[in-house]
Amino acid sequence: MADIVRGTGVLSFPWPTIDPFLFCAHHDDAYPRGNEAQAPAVSLAGRKLGMDFSQRDGFSMYHGETVPGFPQHPHRGFETITLVRKGLIDHSDSLGATARFGGGDVQWMTAGRGIQHAEMFPLVHEDADNPLELFQIWLNLPAADKMVDPYFTMLWADTIPVIEAKGSRVAVVAGSIGAVAGPRTPPNSWAARSESDIGVYTVTLDAGASVTLPPARPGTNRVVYFFEGRSAEVGGRALSSHTVVHVREDHPLTMTGGADGADMLVLQGRPIGEPVVHHGPFVMNTKAEIQQAIADYRATQFGAWPWPSPGPVHARSQERFAVHADGTRETTG
Repeated sequence: MADIVRGTGVLSFPWPTIDPFLFCAHHDDAYPRGNEAQAPAVSLAGRKLGMDFSQRDGFSMYHGETVPGFPQHPHRGFETITLVRKGLIDHSDSLGATARFGGGDVQWMTAGRGIQHAEMFPLVHEDADNPLELFQIWLNLPAADKMVDPYFTMLWADTIPVIEAKGSRVAVVAGSIGAVAGPRTPPNSWAARSESDIGVYTVTLDAGASVTLPPARPGTNRVVYFFEGRSAEVGGRALSSHTVVHVREDHPLTMTGGADGADMLVLQGRPIGEPVVHHGPFVMNTKAEIQQAIADYRATQFGAWPWPSPGPVHARSQERFAVHADGTRETTG
């Protein structure tokens, strides 16, 4: 059997990524019951509110001061993919779009030439805990698309195909596995180009169960993040939990769960292969473009902020939905 493992490492925050991906964070927060403001119904004393990544008592407030989350902030030059495994996110942006999503839903947002948005974590349950688990993945845009109009797509949980067989479950968030193709991505995404070979897959394996993904295209980068479970095998290599594995793209990829099963995230894509200059929420190709992004943001704020607060949340009773910048409304049915 060929050794398909190119290298391994230990997962830390944020997770390491390879071109065309820029960033990957796994947030897993044990939020308590919510109060009338959909904020934690516990004391927040001792936290550095506005910059709390402490995981104190099992959760962080991040940049939120009342409701946890990430209030109004800008992006330019890349895309965010927000995959929610548990809990809810309230989205608001400078284009006037808004949404509530969670429970397996994915929001795919092309920041393009610039957008401000807020991602808040409402604690809607007053009589039970409010666990939240999500991935946020940053996918780069090539130079030709860095200044496209901002755009977001909702990939509702019931539109994301899942391949189930013999104790394995693979959700095809993007890309394809055999004849099973994931939902359509935003039109100017690197993932919208067939030659990009983008794949975003979540893999859940029962104890001893295996799944094999077919080879990717030559030149594609393929990375496996083993984040839940005590042990597993990837490409025949025995691993302990919280391990990242860079694998060869030209061989089938077999993953096997250990004694208590395993959860993994697989990211793959053809590298864009362009210079990357990263400054906070801006990702461009040159320092001059970063300086221009900062100047543009100071001058325009990437559009007016049409919401009453930097971190708005919807009513506790609000079901999952999205309203786009053109007024189009979506619900999950």
